[in-house]
Amino acid sequence: MRYCPPRSPSLSRSGETQLLPPNAMNPPQPIIPTTTANSLTGYAITRELGVVRGIIVRSRSILGTIGAGLQSLVGGNITLYTELCERARSDAFELMLHHAHERGGNAVVAVRFDATEVSPGITEVLCYGTAVVVEATSVRSA
Repeated sequence: MRYCPPRSPSLSRSGETQLLPPNAMNPPQPIIPTTTANSLTGYAITRELGVVRGIIVRSRSILGTIGAGLQSLVGGNITLYTELCERARSDAFELMLHHAHERGGNAVVAVRFDATEVSPGITEVLCYGTAVVVEATSVRSA
């Protein structure tokens, strides 16, 4: 997965805030390897930088709740909730990578996810791990 810094806001001629394309101001960042393990095969950890995290809080919209309710009547996969959950996990993961990059890490080990219902219909998704600096120890095949 390639990490790109979050979009930076800019002002249009009318004074409205606009989002620029992801790489409009910054070149692409290097790939940040991640793993759920405590080590990264083919790399030596030279420095541990501590815990990094990404947190996102999402709520269901009234239309999404109605649509998911209709899907639940039929049974099976409730795609509206699946998409919401996947988007929240992805956003939390990207925030964690951004935090690791800010701390000077070039990899993240021991990656985990956690979710908590803050109140009915509002869920917090947390992605966390340990930011590390790694160096390649052997030639890796693609």
